[in-house]
Amino acid sequence: MTTLNEPLHLGSGAPLPNRIAKAAMEELLAAPSQLPGDELRTLYGRWAAGGAGLLITGHVMIDGRAVAQPGDVVLEQGTPLEPFRRWAAAGKSAGGQSAAGKSAGGQIWMQINHPGRVIPKDLGGTTWAPSAVPIDAGGFSGMFPTPRPMTAQDIDETVERFAVTAQRARQAGFDGVEIHAAHGYLLSQFLSPLVNRRDDRWGGSLHNRARLLLDVTVAVRERVGAGFAVGVKLNSADFQRGGFDTDDARDVIKMLADVGADLVELSGGSIESLATAGSPADGRTLAREAYFLELAQQLVATSPLPLLLTGGIRRRAVAQQVIDSGVAMVGVATALATDPTLPGQWLAGGDAQVRPPRTRLRNRSLAAAAVQAVSSRQLARLAAGKPSRTPYSPAVALVLERAVRARRRRDYLKWHTATAREGVN
Repeated sequence: MTTLNEPLHLGSGAPLPNRIAKAAMEELLAAPSQLPGDELRTLYGRWAAGGAGLLITGHVMIDGRAVAQPGDVVLEQGTPLEPFRRWAAAGKSAGGQSAAGKSAGGQIWMQINHPGRVIPKDLGGTTWAPSAVPIDAGGFSGMFPTPRPMTAQDIDETVERFAVTAQRARQAGFDGVEIHAAHGYLLSQFLSPLVNRRDDRWGGSLHNRARLLLDVTVAVRERVGAGFAVGVKLNSADFQRGGFDTDDARDVIKMLADVGADLVELSGGSIESLATAGSPADGRTLAREAYFLELAQQLVATSPLPLLLTGGIRRRAVAQQVIDSGVAMVGVATALATDPTLPGQWLAGGDAQVRPPRTRLRNRSLAAAAVQAVSSRQLARLAAGKPSRTPYSPAVALVLERAVRARRRRDYLKWHTATAREGVN
């Protein structure tokens, strides 16, 4: 029986010392000029000391004109690399634990992303998508503009930007990248038949809808070369009727194996279907823990690549259940905002767990935002070197988070205006 303590050997890069990954979260902690600063270094130093074999960063934007939130980090051509070198070093400062309980070379991967149409209007960004399909998020739909359909030139530029960001991540000392093709962001939008209504080589059949993701993966692999991991985050399902489903995911995983990917992380949902908050739009009931395990089990048998499963995992027993199902690695996210030492405790055989924040807000989207705000406030405390507990209710945390976002928005718009004038982008 495979245990959480066992190393994982991938096609590229050094072996991961254990089967626990810190999965990506929206940390929203970019320093001025959208760079990683002291807060992110402190935060990742604490996670590195926690024992996980792999740390995957919150998404780093490949284009400063298009960020999902004003607190997002940006890495593109011309971005200074020294702050990223310090960030990568912090993520490897302690190393993941091996079966013997010793530091064994934990890795840090940079998640790289383009939000596509998921850009709030108040950021004034370049909002594009495969087709001019607006976001349908109920009462929050008006926060997002109708996107502009991408031209062939836009698509080529996007492929190049992913490759450049991946190359620069390697130059900065990261051990790998994870291409974000889930949660309704740009690459996921191309995969979705609900959003992608094109009739050219990027639309129609699944292979055409997957073309942008495959081209990005090929370009990234060519640019970073051997000895560097390339992962992909993919929805096991969008949880929308008529959308990207598990059968599609099965076929795309096989395509990714053919173009040089090393690992696929499975998640699910989007801003239109908050599966990770337990509210899928297609009406399916998800487990309170290991949200996507049932779907992952349908993919394990046919997957030519090792799979990583993320979503709602907060207990060692559940993490081991995921590994027992045949999934190669377990991703833990919001639980590590509460207790960054969980991986080490689990690897030592402990049963430490954390409870998720709860809210009585009835609006599903608002409730999900409030719970996310609690995690954001916890991350901010960890990044400041404090205990992660928050004295705030989810509703109060949401109000505070909006105030923080307003400040970060001013900083982002100031930076974006300055770089546009200089022609940096």
